[in-house]
Amino acid sequence: MASDGILLPDFYSGNPLCSPSRASLLTGRLPIRNGFYTTNAHARNGYTPQVIVGGIQDSEVLLPKLLRTKGYRSKIIGKWHLGHQPQFLPLKHGFDEFLGSTNCHFGPYDNKATPNIPVFRDDAMIGRYYEDFPIKKGVSNLTQIFIEEGLKFIEKEQSADQPFFLYWAPDATHTPLYASQAFQGTSQRGLYGDVVRELDSGVGRILSKLKELKIENNTFVLFTSDNGAALVSRVQGGSNGPFLCGKETTYEGGMREPTIAWWPGKISAGKVSHQLGSVIDIFSTVLDIVGIDAPADRIYDGRSLLPALLDGQIDSKKAIFYYRGNEMMAVRQGLYKAHYWTWTNSISEFIKGINFCRGENVTGVMTHEQTNHTAQPLLFHLGRDPGEKYPIKSTSTEYKQTIVDIISVVADHKANLKPGIPQLNVCDNAVMNWAPPGCDKINRCLKAPASNPKKCTWPH
Repeated sequence: MASDGILLPDFYSGNPLCSPSRASLLTGRLPIRNGFYTTNAHARNGYTPQVIVGGIQDSEVLLPKLLRTKGYRSKIIGKWHLGHQPQFLPLKHGFDEFLGSTNCHFGPYDNKATPNIPVFRDDAMIGRYYEDFPIKKGVSNLTQIFIEEGLKFIEKEQSADQPFFLYWAPDATHTPLYASQAFQGTSQRGLYGDVVRELDSGVGRILSKLKELKIENNTFVLFTSDNGAALVSRVQGGSNGPFLCGKETTYEGGMREPTIAWWPGKISAGKVSHQLGSVIDIFSTVLDIVGIDAPADRIYDGRSLLPALLDGQIDSKKAIFYYRGNEMMAVRQGLYKAHYWTWTNSISEFIKGINFCRGENVTGVMTHEQTNHTAQPLLFHLGRDPGEKYPIKSTSTEYKQTIVDIISVVADHKANLKPGIPQLNVCDNAVMNWAPPGCDKINRCLKAPASNPKKCTWPH
């Protein structure tokens, strides 16, 4: 895909965790604006487990809703993760079709203390993970189901001469890992490697289908991820190469996501662009391709990447903001990154074996206490030091000249920041997936406990 397209090695997720990153992709706005954060404690990562009360708000305009104005049909396959209550489901927010789940495939559960996660077709539940959609000892056919569903959608829309948007979001690389029987034992990387090989096969089949239907020159495809590899999962997770730490952190390993864009006939093959970008820019880029203006009543954090993708232009002023919960932890502009706050996780969690930076220790940069560097941010040159191991001396000319521009960028950002209503503050066992829409039609509804809303606890 990269040899036929363009590699973006300076691309980022919208957050170091799944749900906020996905919300930023579909809204073109930072999680602090679209509400996918918590204020229950300072700089805490939150997401959408079964107990979460919140979700994507009606006030947020998602990409598929705008695409519909130009006649596009949109489908999501895989994990949604923007809320599981009926008002938050994909078809309520612009998607026309859905096959997958509102939550990650955690389990199995006993359906008494905790219900098993439902699988949806469109707006109705059709079964549950581990029951109707088995995952057993790392074996499941789910990825193959998602691949086939994507291929059928592409064929259906092309045969109807219908423009389409496919959001293909399988989650097999998230623990508990699973791969189909055909891919078991096919890699030298254990089950994780098998999972990646199957996903790679799926991407290849989707691209081949576009070529088979002769629509590849009229189809923009982008491959990326919602956060860095989970080093806490050890051999059950991926690698972040030279980048520091991993998922849950705002070091490079937590959010740096080398990405591939593919559009034969439009994007020159075999190119590399060092344009800064993030999943937040997908929103603006797609609108630019289609010719739709974003609503003018709100601030968007994304920018169209078409000038970089098609013409090789570089916007050197573009900044990447690294948020953890309600705090801006760091910012990057050009090759320079400034940490305003540093934190891996608490020492109490670390002692228990929860380590987001396994095998690494950079004194003064990796901190088990939330450390405020706002008065004198830690500054790194990511070209010379992609691993964030050698802070530039604050007394140096390079530091003094660079930090002035970064401070200005941050001041402008914060002056124009109006945080959204936090959606990740309240948890309640009563809102778990006891009786999702459609459960009555297949006799799979479960009795919910009495409501008892509480503040969610986010340890890191």
